Amino acid sequence: MKAVVNTDFAPQAIGPYSQAIKANGFLFVSGQIPLDPMTGQIVYGGIESQTYQVLNNLKAILEKEGLRFEHVVKTSVFLKDMEDFAAMNKVYAEYFKTEPPARACVQVARLPRDVSVEIEVIAVYEK
Repeated sequence: MKAVVNTDFAPQAIGPYSQAIKANGFLFVSGQIPLDPMTGQIVYGGIESQTYQVLNNLKAILEKEGLRFEHVVKTSVFLKDMEDFAAMNKVYAEYFKTEPPARACVQVARLPRDVSVEIEVIAVYEK
């Protein structure tokens, strides 16, 4: 059994997908890009600003389900340029302070709307 999770405090899907799906004790959150949920516009200002926005979007979706970053068990980070890894990682570490989740981080050829970073997460309801 699965259920769609949606919040107005994160950007609405820009394609045929859900913000997140709740299934079998897990929350599968779609990749978030640095869109401001209030304006629908890309947040510019470098990889740090974009990473903050992405993580805040993820936080809003997690909070809709009563979850926090401590509930996240796996992340996938997609970077436009691996040269941005250290700066992204510094911001990322602010959100995952203890018991960080498993993670993959890859450089990709292109991301939606030509942003610099996209992150998806899987969280567990029981910690």
